[in-house]
Amino acid sequence: MNSAVAILSPLALLLPAMLGDVPAALPQDTEIVGAAPESDVPAAGLEGVAAPVRVLEQAQQPPVVNQVRIEERVIIRIGPSSPRAFEQSMENLARKAESYKEEKIGDCVAIGAIRAVYPSKENRLLLFMRDRRVLSASLERTCHAEDFYSGFYVERSEDGQLCARRDKLQSRAGASCRMSRLNRLVAERD
Repeated sequence: MNSAVAILSPLALLLPAMLGDVPAALPQDTEIVGAAPESDVPAAGLEGVAAPVRVLEQAQQPPVVNQVRIEERVIIRIGPSSPRAFEQSMENLARKAESYKEEKIGDCVAIGAIRAVYPSKENRLLLFMRDRRVLSASLERTCHAEDFYSGFYVERSEDGQLCARRDKLQSRAGASCRMSRLNRLVAERD
């Protein structure tokens, strides 16, 4: 009998700790012999026993890292000039003189100022500007102006300019080229 009491007495001490509080059936002045101090007793039921297991499970899981990447990319499409608009622009130049010459203007032009594009001979694109100027953009040797019959796409740069030897023109047919030179078509005076 003594051996049974010796085995069950530690369990009897743990039972109130696992169930929460000491049962209300005990009188107020009853003293439990060998009880652990209150600070060593887990707060409530089985939660105190399961807490270390949860901590170990959380330590084994990889930390969740949330990352957001925001990229801004603006692609501008310059459409082809209609044959009528092309003829009209070339007539305006021809009206001023019998022929025209190319005049250097620098390496860059504002992308927003380009109204339309038309492929020309000698591997050039004619850029029709909103202010009625006509620019000639020479392409690299490996490119063909005919590939740009339906216009081109260009990625907007920070400065809003289309520059020779810097920006790539993407044709709708799949070609990718850089301009080698940018000139203005000017009516030639006698």
